[in-house]
Amino acid sequence: MSYFEDLAALLRQEGVPSDRVEATVADLAAHLEESGGADPEAEFGPVDEFARELVPAGGQEPEVPEAHVETWRWTADTYVDEELLNRFGGEGWEVERVDALGRFVSHRDLERPQRWEYRRELVTRGREGLDERLAPEGWEACGNWIVYAWFKRPLAASLGPGAEISAPPGVPGRWRFFSRRFYVLAGVAALAVVLAGVAVAVDDGDADSGFGFAGGLFVGALVPLAAVWGLQVWRSRR
Repeated sequence: MSYFEDLAALLRQEGVPSDRVEATVADLAAHLEESGGADPEAEFGPVDEFARELVPAGGQEPEVPEAHVETWRWTADTYVDEELLNRFGGEGWEVERVDALGRFVSHRDLERPQRWEYRRELVTRGREGLDERLAPEGWEACGNWIVYAWFKRPLAASLGPGAEISAPPGVPGRWRFFSRRFYVLAGVAALAVVLAGVAVAVDDGDADSGFGFAGGLFVGALVPLAAVWGLQVWRSRR
């Protein structure tokens, strides 16, 4: 079987619902295609280890009544994620978790939407009792990604009835939110790759091949950035 077939089988063995398995595998396959990766094992690691990372506690997804909620998945860079979480939390979006692709899986009650607030914490050595320290203030863990952990709490505790939203805005028309600082950082990284290529080529003593190599690196660095930018613009105009 293929990598994704093996992954799906392992997730089902752990009790993950079939519809959740199919959605997860589809997300991962789309991510692999967008990133240009040819080998899923090189991208995600050994299939058995990756399956264990994807399995939620107890093997089940958080239970959310489907009849009265709307769902939305979105992502942002770490320069703006906390600000956006609180903005969207003020519109009634509650984050359930952060998925394998680093997206915030959110839902909102259609009948009685409530306001939420969020905070992000850096966790470089594990959680180290972080959950216990924040729990007395009403904070509840709602997701992890690499070295970050996010926490949520309802504003009803401090605002009372004012935390309920009478007329929430519609679902945002886009799902990627990248700041200018993110694009600047990506550009700097691309430039560093080009400069490294030039340095290597100059050391080889062949100027022509060096400039060709550097040009190839430059174009290669711009292609994914242009694709991301173009996709974001297209989605924002839909």
